[in-house]
Order: sequence, then C-alpha cells, then structure tokens
Amino acid sequence: MSRLYTQDHEWIDVAGGEATVGITDYAQGQLGDVVFVDLPDAGRAVTKGGEAAVVESVKAASDVYAPVSGTVTESNPALADDPSLVNSAPEAEGWFFKLTLSDASELDGLMDKAAYDAFVASL
Repeated sequence: MSRLYTQDHEWIDVAGGEATVGITDYAQGQLGDVVFVDLPDAGRAVTKGGEAAVVESVKAASDVYAPVSGTVTESNPALADDPSLVNSAPEAEGWFFKLTLSDASELDGLMDKAAYDAFVASL
C-alpha cells in the first residue's frame, strides 16, 4: 500500500484499485478541535479536486477534496460518534472515506511523504 498526499493536505492510501482518504496531521492541527464531519454517502461519484466532505472545528468549517476521481464505497462510521478521531488519529482511525479509483493515472500528480514534508516545511 502506498500513501500519497495533496497540496490541500489530504492523504490517500492506495491498494490496487481501492483507496482510503483522510486529512493529514498538519491539516487537523490547523483546524483545531474537530466537532463534526459531513462524509459522502456510498455510491457517490467524486472528482479529483472536487469537494468530497466537510470537516467542522471550533475555529472553522473546511472542505475536504477528493485526491482522485472515483466512487465512494464506504464512509468512516466511527467519525459520526467521535469526530475527535480526526484530531487524535488523522492518518489512521480518523480516515474519512474509501473509494474505487476511476483513473489511476490521477495518482501521478500527488506527492510522496518526503515531498509532502518539504511542502509543509515551506508553508
């Protein structure tokens, strides 16, 4: 499984034609305490760069964008009961949704961990 990152601070774990999406530790740190997450329903088509979810914190609401195009297969049910998982485990149990990739070539423009870390350091 490979993990890639976007400039909007989403991560995507890809295994074959399936992927899991969430926001990075940097993103949750910028948001502050997450109080609500609006996740996409299974079956929803998302497009690369398009709004896929909304995360609300005590500071602000922010869109979460799809790193690639695909069809949502599952949203994280644990976030409905405990949205603070986005803060405590943003790159693990705090994942947002899973999807089936519609175009694997869209992964080519994403960053690996070293590139993402350098990008964040430049902010």
